[in-house]
Amino acid sequence: MQQSSYNQRRHFLKDSIRRSIDFSQTDQSLGVTPPPIEKPCMVNQELISLTQPDDFLNLYRTDLQSAIKNRKSHRNYVAESMSLTELSYLLWATQGIRKRIDSGHALRTVPSAGARHALETYLAVLNVETIGVGFYRYLPIEHKLVLESLDNMVAEKISQACFHQDWIANAAVVFIWTAIPYRMEWRYGLAAHRVILIDAGHVCQNLYLACEAIGSGTCAVAAYDQDLMDQILGVDRGSEFAIYAAAVGKLG
Repeated sequence: MQQSSYNQRRHFLKDSIRRSIDFSQTDQSLGVTPPPIEKPCMVNQELISLTQPDDFLNLYRTDLQSAIKNRKSHRNYVAESMSLTELSYLLWATQGIRKRIDSGHALRTVPSAGARHALETYLAVLNVETIGVGFYRYLPIEHKLVLESLDNMVAEKISQACFHQDWIANAAVVFIWTAIPYRMEWRYGLAAHRVILIDAGHVCQNLYLACEAIGSGTCAVAAYDQDLMDQILGVDRGSEFAIYAAAVGKLG
């Protein structure tokens, strides 16, 4: 019985659905304007400038080959703050924009099907120099952070949302990626959902390598309470929802 249940659900891993889609009827083919590549913020929200990529050169502690060789998950972090420059680098490495194509497309530091980039990056900041404890979101176009809310209960909330994996509360920052599926559905219709998750893998792998490059550690988190995590982030759970997370901290 269990094997039959597995087989019924494995279709999601396959690209067979592509054969059933009339791509001439997707919103892209019908001439619908593409959704924006960045979720807008409100005019009264505080923006925080980040270190520009040209100023990252002094951060690197290892070469790419060593970073790939030594990459592993770290769940133990020391109580040391992360610099804003280090955080800026990790954000750029995972979702930074290399080139704007138009209002609906951009080339970033990670690949994405059709350059659609359906992800948004939220941060639960616990110990980062010069910025307060709370929730933030990355604005890749501006290469800035937008403050969503200051919250001294961040550690407790994130730990609870991740089924009380308490080691997460010792991180300097927790990356939480949400998906806005329509960005990908606009082009691919029902074939969008599989590639959104593939894109999330690209992003998290870049985080692993970027952390290794600057002597920090990370651990991906795929087990979380969906409703609670979405509630904490304040997202519309129909059009946007959390799909992946990763804790980042300093290593002893």
